[in-house]
Amino acid sequence: MVTIAVDAMGGDKGPEVLISAALDVLKQHSGLSLILVGDNDVIQPILSKLQSKFSSSSKSSKSTAQESEQRDPFEFLTVKHASEVIHMDEQPAVALRVKKDSSMRVAIECVNSGEADACVSAGNTGALMAIGRYVLRTCEGIDRPAILSTLPSKQGYTFMLDLGANVDCNSEQLYQFALMGQAVAIALKTADMPKVALLNIGEEDVKGNDQVKQANELLSADPTINYVGYVEGNDILSGKADVIVCDGFVGNVALKSIEGASRYLLGQLEQQLNDLGWKKYLFGWLLRPLFKRFLQRFNPAEYNGATLVGLRGVVVKSHGAADKKAFAHAIELAIKEADQKIPEKIMSL
Repeated sequence: MVTIAVDAMGGDKGPEVLISAALDVLKQHSGLSLILVGDNDVIQPILSKLQSKFSSSSKSSKSTAQESEQRDPFEFLTVKHASEVIHMDEQPAVALRVKKDSSMRVAIECVNSGEADACVSAGNTGALMAIGRYVLRTCEGIDRPAILSTLPSKQGYTFMLDLGANVDCNSEQLYQFALMGQAVAIALKTADMPKVALLNIGEEDVKGNDQVKQANELLSADPTINYVGYVEGNDILSGKADVIVCDGFVGNVALKSIEGASRYLLGQLEQQLNDLGWKKYLFGWLLRPLFKRFLQRFNPAEYNGATLVGLRGVVVKSHGAADKKAFAHAIELAIKEADQKIPEKIMSL
């Protein structure tokens, strides 16, 4: 049985969306239990409303063998009260020092105490990193935790870190990011020797700043890493590497650039179709299967969930604006990482 602590108060969409997503995931996993962390006076009315809908749906549906075996998700759900909420605009240091009974902190403490195997939050990223580092501490041999997420690529998907936790990194820290990224790729992508690369402004050895050049030397000298050298920004989605390493400043800019370019292209495609007038319905019908596959492949919800790797426990950060589907995906990621015992694998490096 895997237990996930869910910060039910974080994010922009409100607790009902997060709780509803959590219940949807709970219905799909027989070996899962959830702890909803937050204000009990807010959570209980939402649960009562959702339970009423679930009961009505169960009564009105036909009694089939499959449906009769469906478990009641509310039996595997508990609520842990937390009296405070960390808002998106709060300073991480203040949140860490002052709000000791926040839903975010209580969820992380559930992992630290062993009550939960992982936690998920759509709240303030800086606060989540600060509290996670303070409560769980970093794995031995790891200086700083990093934010790791997946991006679509020609080979399926690519792991990339750091995506914003550490603006400045030295060569040793970049090397540690590579080790952690490799461990995650082996566990989740089931790749025996994932290709690891450094993100740089060119592929030649003379390119890059001192930190990147020195990290290149460290990685090249380590026979346990399948290091393939430098990759440039235009190769992030090419599939040349299974793991791409960079500092948090570069990684965050690259990620936001990709997201912006994707939104621009989708917007332009929609505009071009609208310019066709009535013909857009014909082309839309003809190209519908292609559009459907394209949107499924590049739907941000399918890649929601970034891991704070390097901590002594699984902590998954969901996008603050995540909808029901996207937040459910972040919970699914936490389940996989808890099941694969990612922190233990990193500690064994």
